[in-house]
Amino acid sequence: MKAWILHDVNKIQFEEAEEPRMAANEVLVSVKAAGICGSDIPRIYQTGAHVHPLIPGHEFSGQVVKVGENADAKWLGKRVGIFPLIPCRRCSACQKQHYELCRDYSYLGSRRNGGFAEYVAVPEWNLIELPDEVSYEEAAMLEPMAVAVHAMRRVHLQKKDTAVIYGLGTIGMLLLLFLKEAGIENTLVVGNKEFQKKTVLKLGLDEKCYCDSRTQNVSEWIMQHTCKTGANVMFECVGRNETISQAIDLTAPMGRICLVGNPYSDMALEKSVYWKILRNQLTVTGTWNSSFVHEKDDDWHYVIERLTQKRISPKELISHELKLCEAESGFLIMRDKREDYIKVMIKE
Repeated sequence: MKAWILHDVNKIQFEEAEEPRMAANEVLVSVKAAGICGSDIPRIYQTGAHVHPLIPGHEFSGQVVKVGENADAKWLGKRVGIFPLIPCRRCSACQKQHYELCRDYSYLGSRRNGGFAEYVAVPEWNLIELPDEVSYEEAAMLEPMAVAVHAMRRVHLQKKDTAVIYGLGTIGMLLLLFLKEAGIENTLVVGNKEFQKKTVLKLGLDEKCYCDSRTQNVSEWIMQHTCKTGANVMFECVGRNETISQAIDLTAPMGRICLVGNPYSDMALEKSVYWKILRNQLTVTGTWNSSFVHEKDDDWHYVIERLTQKRISPKELISHELKLCEAESGFLIMRDKREDYIKVMIKE
């Protein structure tokens, strides 16, 4: 088969590879669509992966073409999405079914071979069957959609809440989709690129609810739009010291802050900022990955249900579609910011 193989930092090649060997409890998935995640870029060009050589890619979907000796034959021929985290199922977190918090996990695309290939060996446990209404491209976005849903559910939103999404990368955009679908009408967003503004307006956001941090004073704008009380719920999707401090400052008394963005650097809170957490009795929570427990109310099934009912349309966030052999151009677009992009999708 053909695959993108990362041999070391900044050394990724499109080459011939052996077809994956399945363990007894695994299936072989023919990859039909794979999204490039923002985390794939530093993994390829800056930090490397946990092991080399490695085939990256953890956002993907496909069709089961073979099943292992102990895997259920019902999967053969099924269209599937893939939960990329492979939990140990032994640690205390796994015993409580908080698999996203597993302390001894593996991971498709970062700790073992992933989806930037024609075929991937996947544990049967990690499969979710796709309804006919869900396309492969949508299914390749299940992972980031579930991450957005997990963040949203961490703060127990009410329809009367005013929510602010600070940062409009892929997760911020998806959060907007799910907040709108959940009926949170008072949603404000902060971005810093013209194409972000065009995208959120296309998604149905009123222009008056968009703040461009390059040309507007974010603090003044949010206070103006919340009658000087601040946001009930703040999603910090940037991961910078200054935006986290600002998020704390702009959250209403008794409000909730969800830290979503991966950190760019060390974080240090000034004494005055720390005081605001205390004096305003703020709830600050982190969010990590998503819940997948093979039950109807987990994050992945939440997303699948809304995709099936056409209540959300993530395809609008796909900015580029490339063939597998063209994937490097997608990596470089994201690394060098040479073009505007949201989700770069690799298709069969």
